[in-house]
Amino acid sequence: MGNEKKSVFLIKIAKFLLFLQQSIYKIGMKDSWLNTEHIHRSREGIEYHPLRPFLPEHARVLFLGSFPPQRKRWCMDFYYPNFINDHWRIEGQIFFGDKNHFVDTEHKRFKIDDIVAFCQEKGLAFYDTSTAIRRLQDNASDKFLEVVEPTDIRALVAQLPHLRAIVTTGEKATETICRTMGITDVPKVNAYIEIANTNSTNLTNGGGLLLYRLPSSSRAYPLSFDKKVACYRDMFNRVKIT
Repeated sequence: MGNEKKSVFLIKIAKFLLFLQQSIYKIGMKDSWLNTEHIHRSREGIEYHPLRPFLPEHARVLFLGSFPPQRKRWCMDFYYPNFINDHWRIEGQIFFGDKNHFVDTEHKRFKIDDIVAFCQEKGLAFYDTSTAIRRLQDNASDKFLEVVEPTDIRALVAQLPHLRAIVTTGEKATETICRTMGITDVPKVNAYIEIANTNSTNLTNGGGLLLYRLPSSSRAYPLSFDKKVACYRDMFNRVKIT
């Protein structure tokens, strides 16, 4: 190789290494929603919640599931990370008319940056009703989750002054929140009840807070995708998120 060609080759290598370094830096600068302290704390069959609460200050809806699936089932480090769970397809269909709006079909994962930006814009908060659990079987079913430490829901709500609705997306989550908050009137699927909430400041229902129970976005739940979309759309319309 001549000196001139060698110089051109070395320049290309240098540019590539600079690009690689900048890419790694940018990735490192992105927010991570992993709760590494909880992940390291998990042992002896007890799992602590692997994600930090996602709580935009202006959030009007707080989604509460039961607990994330095992990380081997994740396709991204955010809420509803299982690629075969349809939560983000439901929201894509409702707000963009495209169930694959948040889906990277080529790589079989969700577009986490688009999802986070969308939730920030719309005011959608996320966490789960359990902070620590024990799995009784090696699967993602809520039926085999033992709640070791329920989440302090009131502490979450205290950080959301504009909250209009808490939304549970499964039987386990609904049972857990009702038990820990002393709610005896458990809502049925696709229904809601009003619960006391003195923290919310921007409500149309006289200071109350809606506890909504929506059908699970898991494909194991026996309801068609279109009917789930209709249920979720009704909830968003009621709290005036469009």
